[in-house]
Amino acid sequence: MKLVFCGTPLFAVPSLERLASAGFDLQLVVTQPDRPQGRGMELTASPVKQSALKLGLPVLQPEKIKKNEEFRARLAKLRPDAIIVVGYGRIIPPWMLELPPYGNINVHASLLPKYRGAAPIQWAIANGEKISGVTTMLLNEGLDTGDILLQKEMEVRPEDTAVTFAPRLAELGADLIVETLRGLEEKQITPVPQDPSMATLAPILKKEDGLVDFNRSAEEIHNRMRGFQPWPGAYTQFRGKNLKFVSSRPEDALAKLVPGELRVGDEKLFVGCGGGSVLELLQVQPEGKKIMTAREFINGYHPAAGERLV
Repeated sequence: MKLVFCGTPLFAVPSLERLASAGFDLQLVVTQPDRPQGRGMELTASPVKQSALKLGLPVLQPEKIKKNEEFRARLAKLRPDAIIVVGYGRIIPPWMLELPPYGNINVHASLLPKYRGAAPIQWAIANGEKISGVTTMLLNEGLDTGDILLQKEMEVRPEDTAVTFAPRLAELGADLIVETLRGLEEKQITPVPQDPSMATLAPILKKEDGLVDFNRSAEEIHNRMRGFQPWPGAYTQFRGKNLKFVSSRPEDALAKLVPGELRVGDEKLFVGCGGGSVLELLQVQPEGKKIMTAREFINGYHPAAGERLV
């Protein structure tokens, strides 16, 4: 099978590498242009480009693709059997959807139709899902609305954050894309339309998504903190300055704390949440400071009884 691979982030790298090692004919890798990164704002190649170069694969980095006639002619000349899309970061135009006989096949990091959108891993964890997974699907002009090819489930561990869960899903997706292409070649896969009534959205994260609402339960706040790693995280204000939650643990016991109220006990730090629930703060990061344990925070800031986070 002749393939064109379109992808950009680290999540896409296992899929690219697995396709290469499985013997598929990767004729071209398409990825985003190099972007300024880090304190020095040096131009940096995407993880997919770095991987493709190591594999000795040709790389193309168009700034735009919708009306890019040169890019269109290049793909038409290659005549790929399928175009694989994993976190590419561009809307695939109709001409590209129609080009290959097997279509444009996407690896999506959720069990569609749940969590359609740009941040499925983050929102699945933030919403407290115990099971998530990956889906291969045929792209169409909608937002993650194409027919499902294959799916695989994966447990979300209680300690998982978006940072720890994503690499495991990426490996699962890499296995699934190879299995999907083999199944299509052997005519053993029948595309299944999604049920739109079961769809949920996973929109791109905004800074304000990380602002802690203490009217939510401790479990909800804890899950959102896990899901929104590394950005926007979970943050609030203490004495007029930002305070970031780094790790936490919902307490089983209820307490007579108003939402946002702090309590110190046995060198542990607790905060009141919705419904009388309590969240123990294990690690925090005050604005302009390093990450510190609850004990270090208590000894350094001496929060008074009844003091609140807002």
